[in-house]
Amino acid sequence: MAHFGSVVTAMITPMRADGSIDHAEAARLAGWLCDHGSSGLVVAGTTGESPTLEDAEKLKLVETVVAEVGSRASVIANAGGNDTRHSVELSKRAEAAGARALLAVGPYYNKPPQAGMIEHFTAIADATALPLMIYNIPGRSAVNVLPETLLRLASHPRIVAVKESSGDLGQIGEIASRAPQGFDVYSGDDHLALPTIAIGGCGVVSVASHIAGDDIKEMIEAFFAGDVARATTIHHRLLPLCRALFAVTSPIPVKAAMQRFGFAVGRCRPPLCELTSEQSRSLEAGLIPWLGAARTPQTVRTR
Repeated sequence: MAHFGSVVTAMITPMRADGSIDHAEAARLAGWLCDHGSSGLVVAGTTGESPTLEDAEKLKLVETVVAEVGSRASVIANAGGNDTRHSVELSKRAEAAGARALLAVGPYYNKPPQAGMIEHFTAIADATALPLMIYNIPGRSAVNVLPETLLRLASHPRIVAVKESSGDLGQIGEIASRAPQGFDVYSGDDHLALPTIAIGGCGVVSVASHIAGDDIKEMIEAFFAGDVARATTIHHRLLPLCRALFAVTSPIPVKAAMQRFGFAVGRCRPPLCELTSEQSRSLEAGLIPWLGAARTPQTVRTR
């Protein structure tokens, strides 16, 4: 069984009009996600606007989510960065805040060679007793954690998974086919969740699961139960939603979508901006199948 289950949601960070974090709404959202398919929650990741969160904000958010969900989901704290010393320190503090696991992205901007990435991820894994998921997203980080590098790292007893957002199914398949037993390969792209599972992956670290978590869970369970036709049907139904949620830089669309579903998540912190009117209309079209009353959370609370 996968360390963090099959549907891990990269959780958005609810914010008030003044840009401060709304912890009560974060707790409500975390509970909702657990009720609708999520077996794990990534807190303060890219979808949670980590580039504009201070360390203290990230840690308080981890505490909030852990207190809300308890053992219902694995709370995975994003502690990665492009400074190894800072990542190690933040990892230790995330463990003290109650995180059940860590996420660490490939070091961005300074573009270390593969040997530097091995040292970086090993230092983070050595810093705590928590399991570590590596996050490979060359499109944002400008570095690709190559299969040989990842397979070397997979021998570390606490490096247990990868969130693969390279978009390269050949690379993902190579990792899945050669990884040691117990090392989990997660798709980091919603539209590649089913293809990744079909070549040896175990699940997805998802943005779309904010809206369609039950459907994504059903798709994955159907595939592993041998009902490939059912899984494919759900995959096809999810594709317009995936396109809508990534038509503009994430998490702009998903935060707008969750407002439509009754959550007071606010807008993204600058430099991310709000959707244009045309972009909002396109998003609305992608949300139509999920806007039924049975799927809509409770009406947003008043302040």
